[in-house]
Amino acid sequence: MDTTPTDLTHLFEQLGLDPEQTAMDHFISTHRLAPEQALEEAPFWTPSQRAFLREEKQQDAEWVETIDILDTLLRG
Repeated sequence: MDTTPTDLTHLFEQLGLDPEQTAMDHFISTHRLAPEQALEEAPFWTPSQRAFLREEKQQDAEWVETIDILDTLLRG
């Protein structure tokens, strides 16, 4: 059983991004989603990041809540 916490820090790690708070803040402040744009379709993701986000959402996996938080932050 995977016991990895599903918080924003660990989501950034899963996506291969720097999980340090300042790096996460910088990423969120420099990347924005258009109102109608799906998170996983954003141009700043690599193909593997896009696949992870899409797969987790489709499977309604344990990361979905944190992915939704990231989606909201990128629209803020």
